[in-house]
Amino acid sequence: MFNPNEVGINNGNIFGFPYTIEESQIIIIPVTSDITCSYSKGTAEGPKAILEASTQLDFYSPYLKDAWKTKVTMLPIDDKQMKKNREIGAIATLIIQKLEENKPLSKTDLLNLNKVNEFCSKLNKDVEKKATNYIKKDKLVAVLGGDHNSPLGLINALSKKYKNFGVLQIDAHADLRKAYEGFEYSHASIMYNVLKNKAVRKLIQVGIRDICPAEIEIINKSKGRIKTFFDWDIKAQQYQGKTWDELCSDIIDQLPDMVYISFDIDGLHPSLCPDTGTPVVGGFELEQINYLFNKLALSNKKIIGFDLNEVGKNEWDANVGARALYRLCNFLAKSNFSNK
Repeated sequence: MFNPNEVGINNGNIFGFPYTIEESQIIIIPVTSDITCSYSKGTAEGPKAILEASTQLDFYSPYLKDAWKTKVTMLPIDDKQMKKNREIGAIATLIIQKLEENKPLSKTDLLNLNKVNEFCSKLNKDVEKKATNYIKKDKLVAVLGGDHNSPLGLINALSKKYKNFGVLQIDAHADLRKAYEGFEYSHASIMYNVLKNKAVRKLIQVGIRDICPAEIEIINKSKGRIKTFFDWDIKAQQYQGKTWDELCSDIIDQLPDMVYISFDIDGLHPSLCPDTGTPVVGGFELEQINYLFNKLALSNKKIIGFDLNEVGKNEWDANVGARALYRLCNFLAKSNFSNK
């Protein structure tokens, strides 16, 4: 039996929990890829760093009674897969360097670009297959990345069960670029790809503060399918006296009954995630986001899954990431199992 008051045990499972895959209520799929990262690599090692940091948590939660009793398991990290991801990532890096230097891509570069796209497509299909398997067994499924391309397979798997749901995206970036830098499954294209799925009826973006004109145009032409709460607008309303609680209500009101959470750690203030792939000045304290997620869990809407991604590999990033992950598990359990 797990004792939340004792020293955490490095038993290979997230948080040192003793639960097996078969008995667990929540299954976390680690995705050790930062192949298309265009600024700073290292988030592929985020899941492993979070795993190592997770046993240092204290397990009382103000949001969920006996939170440690929620049975959570993370699938094993595949070191061979991580090695292959690094090999493909090195090819992608050479292409990105050429583009940044405004050099034309050779025939070999274009062949390599296709190779990267094919590999990322296979990675997404593998995640979708795993997620579908556990969803069919009535498990709640989450993804721990890796870069922000990591959860596409999970979202597609969920669309087989839920034909109408929304995505709540916490992020510094809109991620609405079409095949950014030629990579169809770029971390900067995740929401562009998510919106190809007709089951995703609404995308609610929170904290966006680094965005290109083409993405603004996509938002403006979405006919309300995308609602973006820009960081500068949130701050301006707070300066004028609007409370965070009121803003959270505005955000939740925009969401449909079923909600998937996509949490890019760079949505937080960069002091909390200095080693993330693409840090941006501004952003939130973690407790602000916890407040939003808890308010969502207390509402009449249902959280159907989540991802946490772009966590850097250094000790501080992993420390923050482990705590964000534990709270996400709390809120997913609260929304599905608790009487609130």
